[in-house]
Amino acid sequence: MEDEKRSQQRSGKGLSGGDFAGMGIQFAAAIVIFLFAGQWVDDRLGTGGLFAVAGVFIGAGAAFYSMYRKITAAQRRDDEERSANRGPDQRDGQR
Repeated sequence: MEDEKRSQQRSGKGLSGGDFAGMGIQFAAAIVIFLFAGQWVDDRLGTGGLFAVAGVFIGAGAAFYSMYRKITAAQRRDDEERSANRGPDQRDGQR
């Protein structure tokens, strides 16, 4: 009985461990890409690392925003799925 409940909970469309690992890789890749873009701009303009530092912060900010949107969307789907699985008497908080 307990195993059936666990398998039902995991079969939802929530984020899995692989999804979180993918977000971590995406986070790191965004920082590295923006770092190299900033270094390229620094080489072209002759600025001493200003755009490289800015690139790191822009990459981290963009990656964090993307991660935040994915997690909140998954949480919203999970909440909607849970409320749909409840009976009408449990949705109102009455039993």
